[in-house]
Amino acid sequence: MAKNPTCFALITLCLLAFSEGGVFARLWKDAGGRELEAEFAGLQGDHVLLKLPDGRVVPYPLAKLSAEDQAFARQGGAPAAPATGVAVSPASASSRKPLAQRSWPQLVEVAAKSVEIKPVSENAGERKYIYQSEAFEFTSQAKLAPSMMKEIARTFEATKSLLEALPWGIECRPPEGRPRFIAALYETREDYMAAGGPELSGGLYDSGDKIFKIPFPSLGLQKLGKSYTRDDNYSSGTLVHEITHQLMDEYLPFLPKWIIEGTAEYTEMLPYKAGVFRAGSHKNGLKEDTDHWQKQEGFPLAIQGLEKMIKMNRSAWDAECATAQAMRNMYHRSQLLVYYFCHLDDGGQRFIRYMDAVFGEVDALRKFFADPRVQRQPGGGFRYPRDFPPPDLSPETAPFKHLDILLAERSWAMLAQQIMDGYKSIGVKVTVTP
Repeated sequence: MAKNPTCFALITLCLLAFSEGGVFARLWKDAGGRELEAEFAGLQGDHVLLKLPDGRVVPYPLAKLSAEDQAFARQGGAPAAPATGVAVSPASASSRKPLAQRSWPQLVEVAAKSVEIKPVSENAGERKYIYQSEAFEFTSQAKLAPSMMKEIARTFEATKSLLEALPWGIECRPPEGRPRFIAALYETREDYMAAGGPELSGGLYDSGDKIFKIPFPSLGLQKLGKSYTRDDNYSSGTLVHEITHQLMDEYLPFLPKWIIEGTAEYTEMLPYKAGVFRAGSHKNGLKEDTDHWQKQEGFPLAIQGLEKMIKMNRSAWDAECATAQAMRNMYHRSQLLVYYFCHLDDGGQRFIRYMDAVFGEVDALRKFFADPRVQRQPGGGFRYPRDFPPPDLSPETAPFKHLDILLAERSWAMLAQQIMDGYKSIGVKVTVTP
C-alpha cells in the first residue's frame, strides 16, 4: 500500500522591535473588530494610553475595546487569567483520564449522532458542495447522496473516536478558528493533483493549510450515470492513516517521524468495518501485516540501526525515504517500534507516560497562543514579547525532548534485545541491531 509523506509547515517566528522599557506592541481591537497596532502605555482613568508607531501617546476609552483587550489593559499589560474568558483549550487537562485509569479498548464504535450529515451549501457552477458531520466539514466537487456522504463521514468520525479512546491521551481539537476539521474531496485525480496532491499518493493531510485532501477514487467512489456509488472492495486503510495525522496535528511538532508514521500505521492496522474498530484485535492486525510484508513485499522483519532510527531528524528521514519502496520500509519499521512500545514494553505504560509528556508540550503551546501578548500574523507567523518566548518548536530538538521516558536508561543493545524478545513472546521473529 502506497504511503504519503506528511507535509510540515514551517512556523516563522516574527519578533517585534522593543522600546527601551521592554514594552511591546500588540494588535488592539475595538468592539467592532477594527484593529490598531500600539504599545500599552498605562491607564488614565477610564482610558487606556496607547503609544502609536509614530511615538504619539493617545488615550482611548476602555469601554470601546474588545473584552479581551479591556482585561489586558486592566491588568497593567499582563495576560488575563483563565477566569476572564481567555480560552486555553476546549477540554481542560482535568478532563483527561488520569494515567492509572487508561486502558486499551476492545471495541470502538462511532456514535450514530456523529455521522448525521447536514448539507450546508451547494454551488454547481463552482463545483462546491459542503456537508458537515459532528466534527468534520467536507467540501466536495460533486453532489453526493446523504447516504453516501454518511458512509464517508463514518470513517472520519470513527477514527476520531478511536484516537480519543486509546490510552495515548489524545485530545482531537480542530485548528484554531475552525469549528470542525476540514476535508476536501476531489472528483478526479487530476483535480486532486492540481490542489497539491502528490502524483503517486492516494490522499494527503497537509499540515500547512490544515486540510485533508483526497480524490474520489481513493474513497472508493465510482460514477454510475449521474450519481456515485461505492466500490464493495474499497479498503479504508490509507484514509485512516491520513485522518490520524489530521487529528494529531497539534502533536506533530513534538514527535519524531517514526512515532508520527508509526501511530498512523497502528490505527490503520486495527481491523475496521462500518464504523467499528476492533482495537482489542491489534495482535491479529499486526500478524496479518507482518505476514503480508514478508510474503508479498519481501520485507525482512528487521530494524537495522535502532539508535539511528529513533533519533532520526526530519531531513535524515526524508533522505531515507528517497524511493517509494524505501519509504514503505521505513513505515513498516515505525509500526514495529510503536507496536512494541504500546503492547510489549512495560504493558504500554512507558508509551502512555511519553504521550502524556508530549501532551504537556501541546498544552503549553495552546496556552502560549491564548495569551493576549501573542499576536498571530498572516502567513503563519506570530509576534510575542522578548520575555515570553514560545515552547521549543525546533525540529532538531522538540521531537526528541521526552524520548528518555521510552528509553528508560536502557542501552541501545539492551533495548534491541528486549524488542526482539518482546516479539518472540507473541510468535513474531524480528531482528534488531543497536
